[in-house]
Amino acid sequence: MSTPSPDARPPRRRVHTRARLLEAAGRVIVERGHAQATIEDVCAAAGYTRGAFYSNFSSKDDLVLALFDQHAANRLDQLERLLDAPAHGRLDALARSLLEVDPVERNWILLFLEFRAHAARDAQLADRLHEHDRAVTDALAGLLERSRPATARTAVPLRAVAATLLAMREGILARTAGEGAGARQALEDAVRTLSAILPELGITAAH
Repeated sequence: MSTPSPDARPPRRRVHTRARLLEAAGRVIVERGHAQATIEDVCAAAGYTRGAFYSNFSSKDDLVLALFDQHAANRLDQLERLLDAPAHGRLDALARSLLEVDPVERNWILLFLEFRAHAARDAQLADRLHEHDRAVTDALAGLLERSRPATARTAVPLRAVAATLLAMREGILARTAGEGAGARQALEDAVRTLSAILPELGITAAH
């Protein structure tokens, strides 16, 4: 693979600026929500001007999509480490990892649900969110492929399995992101059900 020429690489300062803006957005937008947080809030938290923001992102929506890409990559790294762990109890742990909302994750889920409703009213933004979903689905399917023995037989392609798991996760998280009565029971029922379904889809606890 050829190495990009120095002129093709983004300037180091711009990479640093983008990273700081994303880090600030990860605090400000995730905590306050998409509608309440402003570009000015993010710039103030990062210590930059609006000019610095617009040299890296075209809009607040563009920033949030970049946040989702970064967050999804981190989540997939966690799942990859889980899949590489010893097999004992791995299906239950995988199911719980896919579905559970911990205190740190809760605001991310609320943001994602809010943003999906926001994007549903904008065809171009919905297309961009679909591309994010597609990339995450493909990446998850690749991880699940490593957990399915070569001898496994299932009529359901792993990409379809990945898409279903992600949709299931989003639905369960929407019901359990709050702390009301029944949220814990709903999660435990979903984890137990998913743990039982995964082997039927060719996903086993054996390496």
